Amino acid sequence: QVQLVESGGGLVQAGGSLRLSCTASGRTFSSYTMGWFRQAPGKEREFVAAISWSGGSTLYADSVKGRFTGSRDNAKNTVYLQMNSLKPEDTAVYYCAARYGRVVLTTLLRYDDWGQGTQVTVSS
Repeated sequence: QVQLVESGGGLVQAGGSLRLSCTASGRTFSSYTMGWFRQAPGKEREFVAAISWSGGSTLYADSVKGRFTGSRDNAKNTVYLQMNSLKPEDTAVYYCAARYGRVVLTTLLRYDDWGQGTQVTVSS
């Protein structure tokens, strides 16, 4: 089990950028696949990005492909989500999640540990 703390959310105008960070506790961070999910008001939580244990493999939702980039620094126990060309429809609470193992998955239910979320608001 890992404890996750997100940061970096905020208010940005459409077309702008934000970088989210998620720092994990524990000494086995590199054993975990990391994911980013988001939940907009009145909607279900949805997959955004997944980053393999090494950072060498990533998956993205079609809605963010080409605009968002996931990465990680295992020495710092931190995973990042660089968000560029933000749109109002990207407004949501963004959650970091972890699953033990090296298989990169997009399914929400396959992630075991979650952060508290960070709000991202994109104004038009």
